Amino acid sequence: MMIAAWVSDSWWRKTLYVSGGALLAAAAYIFYELLSIKKEQELDSTDAIILHQFSRPVLSPSLYPLCLKIETYLRMVDLPYQTYFDGRLSAQGKMPWIEYNHERVSGTEFIIEFLEKKLGVSLNKGLSAKEEAIAHTITKMVDEHLHWMIAYCQWVENVEETRHMLGMCELLQWSVCELNGSLVKREMYCHGTGRFNTHLIHTLLEKDLRTLSTLLGDKKYIMGSKVSSVDAAVFGHLAQVMWTLTGSSPEQLLKGELPNLVRYCERIRRKFWPEWVLDYEELYSEMCTDSPMQHSQFSCADTLYEMDTLSHKRSPDTDSGRSISDSDIEVDESGAELKVNA
Repeated sequence: MMIAAWVSDSWWRKTLYVSGGALLAAAAYIFYELLSIKKEQELDSTDAIILHQFSRPVLSPSLYPLCLKIETYLRMVDLPYQTYFDGRLSAQGKMPWIEYNHERVSGTEFIIEFLEKKLGVSLNKGLSAKEEAIAHTITKMVDEHLHWMIAYCQWVENVEETRHMLGMCELLQWSVCELNGSLVKREMYCHGTGRFNTHLIHTLLEKDLRTLSTLLGDKKYIMGSKVSSVDAAVFGHLAQVMWTLTGSSPEQLLKGELPNLVRYCERIRRKFWPEWVLDYEELYSEMCTDSPMQHSQFSCADTLYEMDTLSHKRSPDTDSGRSISDSDIEVDESGAELKVNA
């Protein structure tokens, strides 16, 4: 009878645990859905670009190259946008993604194509068919290959340094790093590059960086004197090496042997991210003598689930006022006018 009672008691305990867990999970799910509905009701993408991405880190606009790519692209084409840091992935499991006129688009390539079609803006109209093909090839090398080498350095090899850049409590820092580290290793293994050791991964990363340096040469931007969409992709990734991998071998390679890429990153940062202020080391100031010595900070210290208070339109250059009429892009006369609701 004692055994029967013990079994009975164990069964009841298990039932209570399972039921309690199910109720808690259901309550959490309902709470999440209510929050999501509330957020969706607050957002209105009518004639407005809403950019969904992960929350801001401490010292840079984003630790995620593709998020920085799209936000930089929006600034390059001079389109107003609102940033929304809900951390919610798209229906395809992608980040970043955008909403415009109640249409949702994810995948950086598709986002750019969508905006070009809907709003008649393009960074590539001055390129020949051959140059467009070259730009597409470089973009794919960066987005599909260099991307994973940098992710490995950020979330696996230098994860402690990355953790301290996250603008959140220590428990969330630890959770995000553990999750991202596991995802990066799994995705890299499926990609193929994760089957190699750290030394070989660094070898692949170095080849990509040296290739970009050779392609850039002494030009102002990758394809010449004006920005093109490939520059958004390249900058989104090089910026991680420049400013989030402090003390790493990729950073030392970039700043020690590839000064044209350093100047390239600085040029784009100053032009399209004027609020992103850096604390320059002697190495930078020697190569970029026109850059002032300033304390490191990023002015948009947005928190999770917070809408950016600015409906952003790219700030003008520091030396002269610029508008869409004299920027590096061309706009179709038939392009739609974009409005942003504050």
